[in-house]
Amino acid sequence: MTKVPPILLSAVICERVIFDKVSGMPSLINIIQNLNAPRYPIRHFLVFFCELTNGHGSTKTKIRIVDAQDEDRVVFERTGAVEFKDVKQVVTLAINLQGIGFAQPGEYRFQLFAEGHLLGERRLICRKIKLPSKGGGPSSQ
Repeated sequence: MTKVPPILLSAVICERVIFDKVSGMPSLINIIQNLNAPRYPIRHFLVFFCELTNGHGSTKTKIRIVDAQDEDRVVFERTGAVEFKDVKQVVTLAINLQGIGFAQPGEYRFQLFAEGHLLGERRLICRKIKLPSKGGGPSSQ
């Protein structure tokens, strides 16, 4: 019998997640949709935050980051497991991704799997930008 995968309620990429000590509620800091850099490759500190429900007992999970412009080449992958005490429970995951590397500008996808099923993905766009000149503009005389 195939295990029923949980339902993905939310998936967000951010710089940091702070959990309140009393309520346990999360606060997401600096939600990220784009990364701008003057040159590549780059490394960045990110958190992949997601909420799941409708899970049944111990559930195998996997987060994967793929490079969409390089035939979905896997950049990063981590497996784990979450425990659902009942199907109505909402489980929060905040996965620290310290120093993740992005080789080139373009689209990357953060994918979440449970029991081998893709639950959903979140897109991240890496852009190459030109920094302003140090002079700041024409000199006044």
